[in-house]
Amino acid sequence: MQKKIILIMIFMLLLPSTTRAVEPAAGAAAYNLEQCISIALEKHPSLRASVGAIKASESKVGQARANYYPQLNLSTSYQRIGPTSPPGSTLDSYDKYSTDVNVGMTLFDFGKTSTQVKIQNLNVNASQADYDDVMTMVVLNVKNAYYNLLQNQRNLVVAVDTMQQFQQHLDQANAFFRIGTKPKFDVTKAEVDFGNARLNVLKAENAVRSAKITLKDVMGVPENADFAVVDNLDFQKSSLQLNDVLNTAYSNRPDLRSIIAKREATEKSIDLAKKGYYPVLSGSAGYGYSGTDFPLGSGWNAGAALSFPLFSGLSTKYQVDEARANLEILKANEDSIRQAISFDVKQAYLNVQDTAEQISMSEMTVLQAKENYDLASGRYRTGVGNPIEVADATITLNNARANLNTALYNYKMAQAALEKSIGAKP
Repeated sequence: MQKKIILIMIFMLLLPSTTRAVEPAAGAAAYNLEQCISIALEKHPSLRASVGAIKASESKVGQARANYYPQLNLSTSYQRIGPTSPPGSTLDSYDKYSTDVNVGMTLFDFGKTSTQVKIQNLNVNASQADYDDVMTMVVLNVKNAYYNLLQNQRNLVVAVDTMQQFQQHLDQANAFFRIGTKPKFDVTKAEVDFGNARLNVLKAENAVRSAKITLKDVMGVPENADFAVVDNLDFQKSSLQLNDVLNTAYSNRPDLRSIIAKREATEKSIDLAKKGYYPVLSGSAGYGYSGTDFPLGSGWNAGAALSFPLFSGLSTKYQVDEARANLEILKANEDSIRQAISFDVKQAYLNVQDTAEQISMSEMTVLQAKENYDLASGRYRTGVGNPIEVADATITLNNARANLNTALYNYKMAQAALEKSIGAKP
């Protein structure tokens, strides 16, 4: 009996140090959800990659615009020339020098350059929409990790409360056993329940540590960074209407905006391919020096050229056909995305409504379980209850509390999924 009491005392001494292991150090920063999202948007590598894709698309706009401007080239050359001569000729090899400055410019290309610029601008819009799509996924992952950490922290509180309740029951069983009003079974049962509760505390502590590691990972911060999170795992019922969120989704969803921009770019690419049938008018001018001895002679040139594609092996036709086929693919993908948006929004909306009802039911269950626990523990204190009744009531109460935490987490994640489904920005 004394050994068991000593063992229980050791468990109680170990509890504070173990519980502190999952708490941040004194003075550590406390981040709310918005701050965690802000850090993730700044540091997450997938967003940095998307920013690079936007810059690459913007550079292609500049490349397309380059055809609006003249092209200036400077060339210089030296040649040692050995002239062809009959046998016995006394002609010697000689040096030849030349330096030229040439300028060329497309004067008129029937809108090829302007169409190419429009296409690249639409591709920039698509890249920006792709960035927004990645951003919404990063935000969703942060919310998931954040709320999961809060759920596990609350579950840890439940586990500690459960252990303390079983400790109180063990103290009562020991007291009753010492005065002879309860059998040894009550003490043994209480010791087993306390040991199981202590094990659940250790599991809950590990779950908190694991959840914090996950949150740091999706935020892109070092694993050894120490911070706390503000608990906002509270219930606030949503008042959104299905038609409103559907209309918002069709306007805001980044994946839909991206496919629309790509479809419009492909429509322009058909026009661009058709312009392969038209001529190109260009102008050029130059000034240069050349000769075999210094000082070199100088000269200039200027002119215009009209290039008309008479036959290109049907290349232009096939380019038009390819652009039209790509357009049909994008139109089909756009329809698929619109269907997916409708499904995602409706599913997320129903999940919000369902999880809200689950919270109400879970809160009622907690109240009922608390009343049952108070009755069972009160009966045991007065000596008329039994340990199995107390243990069942304790476990039922704290399971109900854990289920309420899960319901709150599910509701928050349902809201987060709904916000993502409509393309809401942080």
